[in-house]
Amino acid sequence: MTTILGARPGAAPTETMRQHGESSPWWKGATIYHIYPRSFKDTNGDGIGDLPGVIEGLDHIASLGVDAVWISPFFTSPMRDFGYDVADYCDVDPSFGTLSDFDRVLEKAHSLGLKVIIDQVYSHTSDDHAWFAESRSSRANSKADWYVWVDAKPEGSPPTNWQSVFGGPAWTWDARRKQYYMHNFLSSQPQLNVRNPEVQDALLSVAKFWMDRGVDGFRLDAINFAMHDPRMLDNPTANTPAELITRPFDMQHHTYNQSSPEIVGFIERVRAVLDQYDDRFTVAEVGGPDPIAEMRAFTHGQRRLNSAYNFDFLYAPDLSVERIKASIDQWAGAEDEGWPSWAFSNHDAPRALTRWSNGQNDLASAKLYMLLLCALRGNPFIYQGEELALPQGEVAFEHLQDPEAIENWPHTLGRDGARTPMPWVDQSENAGFSSGAPWLPVDPKQAERSANRQQGDRDSMLAFCQELISFRSQSETLRLGNFRYIDAPDGVLGFVREHDGDAYLCLFNLGAADAELAADLTDHTQIMFSNTGDLVRGAAVPAILPAQTALIAKRI
Repeated sequence: MTTILGARPGAAPTETMRQHGESSPWWKGATIYHIYPRSFKDTNGDGIGDLPGVIEGLDHIASLGVDAVWISPFFTSPMRDFGYDVADYCDVDPSFGTLSDFDRVLEKAHSLGLKVIIDQVYSHTSDDHAWFAESRSSRANSKADWYVWVDAKPEGSPPTNWQSVFGGPAWTWDARRKQYYMHNFLSSQPQLNVRNPEVQDALLSVAKFWMDRGVDGFRLDAINFAMHDPRMLDNPTANTPAELITRPFDMQHHTYNQSSPEIVGFIERVRAVLDQYDDRFTVAEVGGPDPIAEMRAFTHGQRRLNSAYNFDFLYAPDLSVERIKASIDQWAGAEDEGWPSWAFSNHDAPRALTRWSNGQNDLASAKLYMLLLCALRGNPFIYQGEELALPQGEVAFEHLQDPEAIENWPHTLGRDGARTPMPWVDQSENAGFSSGAPWLPVDPKQAERSANRQQGDRDSMLAFCQELISFRSQSETLRLGNFRYIDAPDGVLGFVREHDGDAYLCLFNLGAADAELAADLTDHTQIMFSNTGDLVRGAAVPAILPAQTALIAKRI
């Protein structure tokens, strides 16, 4: 694999942009690597990944040429939802290390030119949180209204028919207060009353705590769940086809239990806090069947969040031209429109390679998906292991840890298969993840694609990603350029990225048949990247684009 002039693995992207006189903020077009710390690298042998393990892995991440890392929660937690049930927003859970360890993560990342983004979970806490302990103690205390408490109906049933994401009602009876409390997820994740200004103030203090430590940005977890309709109306029935139902949550339209328009006011307060600091980035996670209106509302103008992403691709069972266009068209670049972010895999969804390649898990497919992710206008989020072409891990029922998977077995794939340990060294115990028994088993198929096995292999997924991502991070055209579709044969997604007279032609044949390309797509072109060795770098785009083949070519 030939190294592209000016693109070197491990280059500090922010430094490079400044050398080029880049005026856009660092995060615009940034490539962000997602670390799920529990499964990344364990240094003390307890089988759980930790912050010192993150420090050890940062050189590997920097070698990809990414701009930033996003680290999933490492806060104090009983781990019933593995960190998304926060018991102390301003401390590190002992299983991950200490605050000093986190400070060392920041120091090491920043020395490598990497920004650090962390999760903020503002819609709920753990029931172990001190706030909830006080709130449930009586109906008359300083935090009595910090969570969503509602009286039972006269006959004793819950206030509404709302269902939780993980299964069962969104209400649990509490004998102390003789009321129900709301929870959109596990019953051990009580819903904060984010409408309460005191709760907002407390959450903004948390944001300041991490900003003051030097964090470069936040991902706001499940932010569209932060407020509900206070009228406490029942959700309407969704009439979901039986084959699509895996839990009661699927049987309702979530009209009243989430997505209150008042969330925007809180988001503006969050943005005002971050604007007190330089160069900070915010991205929202927005789930649901039709999230675009909320994503646009959350990112509209200069007083809200910088970016947002949804689950368009995270749960998509296949990849088609129509599906991709439907997502891209929602972010046309209108004035005051937010900046899009894209993720194909993460800690909550089965890995895209297995979903989209029909279980073939082949290298060419992995490269195709990475080419697409890096060619889109917006911020690509790369989940740990995607740079190794990891397939979905297999986890037997007796080894499952994910409460959602256990609750809804066997009708959900669950999240454990995407959270299996990162394979570092294929010939060592537990693939180099831990010297102890891992919290989830190592999948042998993943161990075969370990980082050390791919190191130095010029045809490997790792080498491909190092070159592609480094090139993208230093290319104003791919980071910031305009996006326009071009006419292409059926089954082929074709578009051009343009900036200051520079242009890249991007072609993706997602169909099952070879496609004949028009002369205007092949003339005056030079292939820069392809997912297959059959297309030689430096050659012109061929007249016939084979099925399941992708390329990025420079217009010359």
